Amino acid sequence: MTEKKRKKFEAKYQKELSRVYAKGYSDAGASLVKRALKGFTAKSGSSKYDIDLNNKTLRQRGRILYMASPVAAGAINTSRTKVVGTGLYMRSAINRDILGISEDAAREWQKNVEAEFRLWAEKGINCDALGKDNFYSLQKLALKSWLMSGDVFCVIKRGDRSPLNPYTLRLHLIEADRVSTPSKYSGGLGAITTEGKNGSNAIHDGIEVDANGKVIAYHICNKYPDEGLDKATEWVRVEAYGKNTGLPNVLHVMEPERPEQYRGVTMLAPTIEMLLQLRRYTESELTAALVQTYLTAWITTQSDPTEFPLNEVGGGDVMGAPGTQPDDVSYDENEYEMGPGTINHLNPGETVTLGNPNIPTAGFDNFVKVICRMIGSGIEIPYDVLMKEFNASYSASKGALEEMREPVKMKRVSFVADFCQPVYEIWLAEAVATGRIKAPGFFADPKIRAAWCGARWDGPAQTHLDPVKEATANQMAVANGWKTNEQVTREYYGGSWEENVERLNQERSLFEFVPISVDPSLLKDEEEDNAEDN
Repeated sequence: MTEKKRKKFEAKYQKELSRVYAKGYSDAGASLVKRALKGFTAKSGSSKYDIDLNNKTLRQRGRILYMASPVAAGAINTSRTKVVGTGLYMRSAINRDILGISEDAAREWQKNVEAEFRLWAEKGINCDALGKDNFYSLQKLALKSWLMSGDVFCVIKRGDRSPLNPYTLRLHLIEADRVSTPSKYSGGLGAITTEGKNGSNAIHDGIEVDANGKVIAYHICNKYPDEGLDKATEWVRVEAYGKNTGLPNVLHVMEPERPEQYRGVTMLAPTIEMLLQLRRYTESELTAALVQTYLTAWITTQSDPTEFPLNEVGGGDVMGAPGTQPDDVSYDENEYEMGPGTINHLNPGETVTLGNPNIPTAGFDNFVKVICRMIGSGIEIPYDVLMKEFNASYSASKGALEEMREPVKMKRVSFVADFCQPVYEIWLAEAVATGRIKAPGFFADPKIRAAWCGARWDGPAQTHLDPVKEATANQMAVANGWKTNEQVTREYYGGSWEENVERLNQERSLFEFVPISVDPSLLKDEEEDNAEDN
């Protein structure tokens, strides 16, 4: 159908539609005749056209707002702090039923694995391909980059063993910009290539997929877009999974919002326009308030308008230009200067008018709060948490923290699935292969392997507003079987309940050997009380 025929058909359809009574959504949100909706022409395509074609712009704007807008930076940093904090710590949780081992044997194996993992994870030289950050710092960097840019990639590399590090696993974080479609494939983000094994594959913004849409490779550029010309631009094709091991070669951290979506979108995307306008507004108010601190005056004169009675104050030359003194005080009759204790004589017909701007604008605080509440709603961060302002009642503040907890848990689960757990499973495979960890049947049966790989990742505990109330509620939950001591310890206080009990038993045993000093007056009071009782 040609464009002309299509328009003619649409006009005829609209005419026929106006003759009959609209039904359902055609009389509501889908109406094409209502005055309020006539200008609302919305067209949406696939994630490739809606997201991939716009992602470069969204990324750049998200980063600039993070660097220039306190609200945007606070949103991303708050999410990072709540989701990973100082790091998500691995706690081995193997499936004893499938493995058929005793509880004591399982506990001993788990402690050994955790110690081995800490050996690799706690030093940057052991786990980072760049040798800078340890595994917990890499978590924070990966999460922040994910939220800021929309996604982040981690390339699995191998390094050399050393006397202090028996493992070769190294992690190399790659920012979103470097994964892109090679320029040699013309046609843009949907370029058709011949890289595939069974024919042609499509590349969606650097991610190669087969005919079924399955991700099979990533194209990584050796530099950022629009970077200098000091070196030639080249791409490396990295297969998604190893052919022999089946383990991932690249970890992709993102949160899709559409089916068949291959690239992520910055967390700030729905609020970019509002964040930018808020930044401009606050900068304008700040500049105006700063100007108000200066004394501004206008000289009203009846002199010839073709003359220029006002010149730059203090514009004389300290070296003794005509009309000036060495102290740079001008004696020109058309220059006016102000200073403490200064009395100036005006010429006949001249008056002084002082400026009195009303800055900041009335209602500035309330307006900013409303905008920040809308921004917080769009990125799932309550206003109280976003602005760190807990001035409401206990129940309101508690509700804000509880509401924040839900998206935090969701992001943490997603981050663990995309980054932490795959890294642990790759590391454990090497540990078992080298014999440092004994795990019978690990490479023989996938179900056995999954049982050995079981783990949970403990992160920052929930914020406390009233520790006594919350401890009482937790005590009731444990007493009624709604939660376990381990769950309460992990969610509200961090750490492991079993380790805490073990440590408490050790501390109690020390009281038998450590003398306890007691105030003599207290002993005297106790003796008097005993005498009265007798």
